[in-house]
Amino acid sequence: MGRVIAVANQKGGVAKTTTVHALGAALAERGASVLVVDLDPQASLSFAAGVEDEPEPSMHEVMMGRASIDDILYESHGLDVAPSSIDLAGAEVHLLAKTGREYVLQRALRATTERYDFVLIDCPPSLGILTINGLTAAREVLIPLQAELLTLRGLGQLLETVTDVRSFTNPELEVAGAVITLFDSRTRLGRDVVARIRESHDIRILEPFIPKSVKVAESPGRGISILDHASSSRAAMAYRELAAHLEALT
Repeated sequence: MGRVIAVANQKGGVAKTTTVHALGAALAERGASVLVVDLDPQASLSFAAGVEDEPEPSMHEVMMGRASIDDILYESHGLDVAPSSIDLAGAEVHLLAKTGREYVLQRALRATTERYDFVLIDCPPSLGILTINGLTAAREVLIPLQAELLTLRGLGQLLETVTDVRSFTNPELEVAGAVITLFDSRTRLGRDVVARIRESHDIRILEPFIPKSVKVAESPGRGISILDHASSSRAAMAYRELAAHLEALT
């Protein structure tokens, strides 16, 4: 069975989707078979991977029990993509009234994960039932963090949620580590925040840090990852190195 990794942070704007896309592409470059799952109703990962607008069926139908993961897959530059759509927001409301709602994604992935070396789940920027589904289905959680002061408060909330998931739905869940994104090495603030994270939380910080790059912002509009858009950029090289480190973790 492949490694199932939820990429989660309830704070938006931390390059969570970019990290899923780029890490997936970097792992595929290294010869791994990779499935990326867009669990966010905003469907940013689907857009970034070049999937058509409002695909049908999508993860909405999967979470409603109307389709399997295999029914919705798209291929994008070496990745298999399980796309999302805005309809997934309605599925979240529907799930709130269902027994076993936390396990829907876990059950949906059960017949799929054996075909992949890695399954990366792009969780929405919230701590709602979709994110709980992602954390329950995963064995590891990867946390993208921007080196700014609000990060510390949000990280504590997310780690509390991880603890709750371990207690109630997924005792095997582990924190693979944090990824520092949008990092500007020229500022003292970024370095200070990273130091405070290390002091206040028992969490592995994976290196290298991902630098700010306009090339990263350009990639989604082209339907390709930063590795394909600007292969030799500092950000692309950092994601490749990060993928190698992630692959080596056990």
